[in-house]
Amino acid sequence: MDVLAATKIRNQTSVQEFILLGFPGTWYFQMSLAVLFSVMYVLTILGNVSIIALVRTHPRLHTPMYFFLCNLSFLEIWYTTACVPKAIGVMLGTSQTISFAVCLLQLFFLLSMGATECFLLSVMAYDRYLAICHPLRYSSLMNSTFCAQLALASWLCGFLAISVLVSLISRLPFCGPNVINHFICDIDSWIALSCADVHLVELATFIDSFIVVMVSCAITVVSYIFIISTILRIPSAQGWQKAFSTCSAHLTVVTLWYGSAIFLFLKPSAQNSLDLNKTVNVFNTIVTPLLNPFIYTLRNKEVKEAFGKTVSGILSGFRKVEMSSK
Repeated sequence: MDVLAATKIRNQTSVQEFILLGFPGTWYFQMSLAVLFSVMYVLTILGNVSIIALVRTHPRLHTPMYFFLCNLSFLEIWYTTACVPKAIGVMLGTSQTISFAVCLLQLFFLLSMGATECFLLSVMAYDRYLAICHPLRYSSLMNSTFCAQLALASWLCGFLAISVLVSLISRLPFCGPNVINHFICDIDSWIALSCADVHLVELATFIDSFIVVMVSCAITVVSYIFIISTILRIPSAQGWQKAFSTCSAHLTVVTLWYGSAIFLFLKPSAQNSLDLNKTVNVFNTIVTPLLNPFIYTLRNKEVKEAFGKTVSGILSGFRKVEMSSK
């Protein structure tokens, strides 16, 4: 009986590739979006690579907070790379089709890296909690070994949490149509196109998303409750400002990320919300990774100083070359 059922499913799964619609519109609209996405993608890569380079080249930034920031920047580079180049190809009309296997692989990486970002942000919040609430014990508590363990756990939990869900999704049969109303392969599109009962997959998606988003969000919220209560007990305004400045950038990134993540994942059904999801996905996969390096640069004194020293060093080098050439 199991063999007959498996054969039936294989016969039903006649769709071997999907067509990504992207953002339907005029040729000028498509070209404008392609240019905009290309510029944002390049800026995202440059911004996040710059953060990693700054941290590696400035000993003052060799602290747990910037170690986790490097992990976040590394993740953002691959998170955008997993979807933006393909989205640009879709808008240019040169790469609108995507095979079943590649679509599933893109879905796996996007969901896994999204889950990993949730865990990394909660780890960064815990790091700020230790730094502000337990400053005297911070160095011993958040040592290099513990930092590496937390970062590794974030990556492993992010990918493992999604593995079972993607395994369930990969078994869904697709009989046609094969048109995905999106610029990426997202889970809602797969559910909408499947010709089988998807209630189990929808339930698994909701439970998995709830665990990943809400557990990491709870750790972040609890950490900030303790942080704020500690800051409010600081007698001087200068102490308040210094304490808030160490976590304001992270708090801004957390707000941007969880705002869109909660909307995208914590819903039981998505059959009638694909157009809205597409808009929110642009913010989540393109805008947020672009903004993160600028947020950490503009709202963090140490990063600004390191960036200023790097720019000054580069300009000084150019002047020396110019003078030697004369």
